[in-house]
Amino acid sequence: MTDLNDLRDVTALKERIAAELAAVRDRSLTYTDADDETLLRQHSPLMSPLVWDLAHVGNYEELWVLREVGGITPLRPEIDDIYDAFKTPRKDRPSLPLLAPDEARRYISGVRGRVLDVLDAVDLDDSDPLRAGGFVFGLVLQHEHQHDETMLATLQLSRQPGLVRDGALPPGRSPNLSAAPEVHIPAGVFTMGTGTVPWAYDNERPAYRVHLPDYWIDRYPVTNGAYAAFVEDGGYRDPQWWVPRGWEWVERAGVEAPLFWTKDGGEWWRIRFGREEQVPEDEPVQHVSWYEADAYARWAGKRLPTEAEWEKACGGRLYPWGDAQPGLEQANLGHHAARPASVGAYPGGASPYGVEQLVGDVWEWTDSWFQPYPGYRSFPYKEYSEVFFGETYRVLRGGSWATHPSAVRTTFRNWDHPIRRQIFSGFRCARSES
Repeated sequence: MTDLNDLRDVTALKERIAAELAAVRDRSLTYTDADDETLLRQHSPLMSPLVWDLAHVGNYEELWVLREVGGITPLRPEIDDIYDAFKTPRKDRPSLPLLAPDEARRYISGVRGRVLDVLDAVDLDDSDPLRAGGFVFGLVLQHEHQHDETMLATLQLSRQPGLVRDGALPPGRSPNLSAAPEVHIPAGVFTMGTGTVPWAYDNERPAYRVHLPDYWIDRYPVTNGAYAAFVEDGGYRDPQWWVPRGWEWVERAGVEAPLFWTKDGGEWWRIRFGREEQVPEDEPVQHVSWYEADAYARWAGKRLPTEAEWEKACGGRLYPWGDAQPGLEQANLGHHAARPASVGAYPGGASPYGVEQLVGDVWEWTDSWFQPYPGYRSFPYKEYSEVFFGETYRVLRGGSWATHPSAVRTTFRNWDHPIRRQIFSGFRCARSES
């Protein structure tokens, strides 16, 4: 199988791109294999109707592959504004004249057929940055996988059972092992970001050198059991653990536990894709906001890692374990099961420092604002990264169980408002050398 990060064999690369396009479309259609009412309804004002996401990925593909690279006349120019994420806020999308589910499926199928024609004809050795190495195809592939993960978050918010498959995961290893729960990362310089990964986004570029002092980072993400101890200790009732805006949010929203958690008979329960179940103590906690992660870290006498600390802990590789593509032995990615794996389940995915489960399971909040790297240049459009820079969004790293392997790497940067927790987000803690 051709490595999507090795673009030297153009024929093999085109074959692999075609296969990946087929796979991601199968995924999108699977997550929208529901009745029209489910697809058209807005399950939360935080999310689009599922049918909007479905047509949007086709419209994005039409804009970038067919129009920008293929020079093809627009197929449905009248729908561009409807499916422009920057012109139509999520809360307003149900009121738009959306394509009906069957029409959306026909539209994206027609786009895809023409995209494959463009792929056959395009010169991937062209110096144009959209064509070179198939960048534009990497752009639409990653974009669709990201929307597939968004669809999963919407399906979780729907609380409807039977819409999302589950599966088996490897067993975890008890955190109470001889290995220390924290890993020491020595002081020194490392290279942050990338200048070599062909399909990396603009916000991952350019690579630059960063010096960090010594620090400690948790070997595993924080578990449900550990987080429950914070809740039981009154963490949501004590303002000393919260930044002021976080405490305002807790009081205003009446937050008492992670999203989808409830307590019954002295036990914590959760709703997971419409099924009620006891909260497994040894899984990484998910559906927590940055405010909650930060408060827990303070309560535990630690802090959240910066994104530089998180990335350095990966050891300077494409993935923590090396440059080999993610497999079942390294990480919980690609929706093998609809939940995080227990901590210790992937020793084969450890970084050179011995930090585990950095990629997969849950997106990990960091202490960093989403800011450009020195020498940043917007490409191919400002609305992917540049318009979000500042002190509004916090960075998440590492991907979740719902993230496809092609849409994550150690340099990949996700970001969201610190209040958000419908995403598959968790965290690990760090502390400075003392």
